[in-house]
Amino acid sequence: MVYTSLSSSKFARSIPDKRGEGMDLKSIIRNVPDFPKPGIQFKDLTTLWVNPEAFRWTTDIFYERYREKGIDKIVAAESRGFIVAAPLAYLLKVGFVPVRKKGKLPYKQVEASYQLEYGIDTLTMHEDAVKKGERVLIVDDLLATGGTVGAMIELVRKLEGEPVEAAFIVELEFLEGRKNIDIPVFSIVKYAEE
Repeated sequence: MVYTSLSSSKFARSIPDKRGEGMDLKSIIRNVPDFPKPGIQFKDLTTLWVNPEAFRWTTDIFYERYREKGIDKIVAAESRGFIVAAPLAYLLKVGFVPVRKKGKLPYKQVEASYQLEYGIDTLTMHEDAVKKGERVLIVDDLLATGGTVGAMIELVRKLEGEPVEAAFIVELEFLEGRKNIDIPVFSIVKYAEE
């Protein structure tokens, strides 16, 4: 462990080393077979978030990675993405932009649609949430096929922001979602097979 102090804090904060060693997150993340349908092995991150050390550890990994990257905003989709993004935005002292499903935001919006297994879904973001030229980090809990993240990248670009990277706690490599994302991708835990 390396110790550093946040400029706004009066306490020292433990930051994990850059190799990501020190905690076996796969043993903490619950695997739920046949959810939401038969054949799916659902990665339940609620077991990670209820564990204060694991929650802090993953947040600190992201903080260490992005604290000197000149990020202006963090964009995340409801609802699990909010859990990952909000504490990170607080630590980085940057704005947090919530992306929601169509019909949930109260002000003028931009929207982007993406393909689901059986249909299309649409995400929206307030049109004044990202300013031209702002450097934006896209954050979500898990990378599967990349559809949600692709839509968030599209929303940022519609507002002339610059998507810098997409960050996830978990990546399901066997679904090859990384191939559908045209910006760099960072993930803490990778599953090579279902």
